[in-house]
Amino acid sequence: MGCGQANINFTHSATKYGIVGPSMGRHVWGHFALYDRCHRPSSPRGAEDLAREVVIYSSSASAPHFQSHSHSHFRALTLVRSVPAIKAMAARRLACSLLSRSRAACSPSLSRSVFGGDRIHGSASGVPRGLTTATAIEEPIQPPVQVNHTQLLINGQFVDSASGRTFPTLDPRTGEPIAHVAEGDVEDVNRAVIAARKAFDGGPWPKMTGYQRSCILYRFADLIEKHNDEIAALETWDNGKPYEQAAKAEVPTLARLMRYYAGWADKIHGLIVPADSPHHVQVLHEPIGVAGQIIPWNFPLLMFAWKVGPALACGNTIVLKTAEQTPLSALLVSKLFHEAGLPDGVLNVISGFGPTAGAALASHMDVDKLAFTGSTDTGKIVLELAARSNLKPVTLELGGKSPIIVMDDADIDQAVEVAHFALFFNQGQCCCAGSRTFVHERVYDEFVEKSKARALKRVVGDPFRKGVEQGPQIDEEQFSKILHYIKSGVDSGATLVTGGDRIGSKGYYIQPTIFSDVEDKMKIAKEEIFGPVQSILKFKDVNEVIQRANTTRYGLAAGVFTHNLNAANTFMRALRAGTVWINCYDVFDAAIPFGGYKMSGNGREKGIDSLKNYLQVKAVVTPLKNPAWL
Repeated sequence: MGCGQANINFTHSATKYGIVGPSMGRHVWGHFALYDRCHRPSSPRGAEDLAREVVIYSSSASAPHFQSHSHSHFRALTLVRSVPAIKAMAARRLACSLLSRSRAACSPSLSRSVFGGDRIHGSASGVPRGLTTATAIEEPIQPPVQVNHTQLLINGQFVDSASGRTFPTLDPRTGEPIAHVAEGDVEDVNRAVIAARKAFDGGPWPKMTGYQRSCILYRFADLIEKHNDEIAALETWDNGKPYEQAAKAEVPTLARLMRYYAGWADKIHGLIVPADSPHHVQVLHEPIGVAGQIIPWNFPLLMFAWKVGPALACGNTIVLKTAEQTPLSALLVSKLFHEAGLPDGVLNVISGFGPTAGAALASHMDVDKLAFTGSTDTGKIVLELAARSNLKPVTLELGGKSPIIVMDDADIDQAVEVAHFALFFNQGQCCCAGSRTFVHERVYDEFVEKSKARALKRVVGDPFRKGVEQGPQIDEEQFSKILHYIKSGVDSGATLVTGGDRIGSKGYYIQPTIFSDVEDKMKIAKEEIFGPVQSILKFKDVNEVIQRANTTRYGLAAGVFTHNLNAANTFMRALRAGTVWINCYDVFDAAIPFGGYKMSGNGREKGIDSLKNYLQVKAVVTPLKNPAWL
């Protein structure tokens, strides 16, 4: 799943360190990708949806001195680094430069020294000291944001649930409640569907032109940028992901995605089809109606954009159910949507639980389309409920056990860095995480040792602290599940290279964990862990690794590292996955379709294919009494 690389911004202004382009005789020390928030893309993360780079340079061969940009709510700190350190950091960042338009934030190693004090070495509960990165987490920082919206959003109004019940949404850093949110149930889903149906059938929304809809989406994107820091802080507080990742990657990507879909709103058109008989044939693409959407907790804002953007661009109305773990950010940005001019009833948001609110939405007879992102097992239930009700079409973006294949001719340093990112990004809570790392036997030991060294440098801590790469897992259930998988790996005979334990006694922090000597039959190599646990497997030749990589019920993504063009072409054709990245990973773009083979789902998010999810096709046939060709 996905956003653009967004590293710490060490510049106070573009003029101080320069915008990407000729270095003008200065010594270039490193590139840091930033987002340009002024795009008006015309295609799904469209043609103009470009990342902007800041080039850090100095006028001589001496090392540059930087002062970090003082982001809202954080104090500015001073950085002075040596030339070798800057060059080493720049080399490490080369692997992530390919991700400059992905939704991921590659936290630079440099930030560990800039914002020192976040790493404490040792052991939390008996794991040898050489195997871990941290033992304790400092007292949590007070988030720089307030929770203002905890009710359901139905027909343009924030309202209590029909039952009056609420449930707590928890801070993953502590396990303590952030707020109590209205608990939507069957009756609330029905109210939301009625509002969406009324808005679709008789409200102002279906009467708007594509251009008018696009203007609302553009205004919404502008508001997202205006409230960037507030939205990012709420996302971090509710989800546990690093604030820098949310503020510099995910929230800007939300705005860019909406601009991309705004560009599509007035470009959806039909066709004139030649017929064998004397008839005029039109093929129309019309909005499907009321779309039910169920989003997960790992990327609440991005999944909001992936679902809501194409549905609104096509002219549909929506009932969106948020994950019970992360309801807050969707409520906030939905309020901004209405400030942008979205008519009442077009976007309705229900917070609640899967077995009640989710099931009610999937089985509702007046929902015309369902889109779900989550686990494969839950996806099966959703599909069955949709079939048993009104046979509504369903798109599913489900789980994965994605392979990364490192050939013996690969750039090992690059492969180590990108494979590390592919697994540990977002605390390992990614459906497309590269969770099976296959490494050629000739470079296996080198890869394992370098991967261990990188994991030991990973900065784990309070996600509101600058420089932190990894925050807590989402909740107690996921936390316990990951620790269970780690124990399973040890019990099954895999070698615990590093990590393997929790960090501290408060919150849901887990050490970056690596296993080597992993075999295909082991549980950690077969099942989706959804956590910071990397499994490194050994292989001998291309045919063997292709067969092993494809031996899984999943088919979401894959990565290949090689300098051999023939090998790359072989892998890209042979791997049964919806996305294959060559010498990179987690490179996302709004124009690139995303989805899976096999039990990783059906349908595609993003790109032109995502629009097809929310359109239905109508053929109009009219007889021609005087055809021009007769």
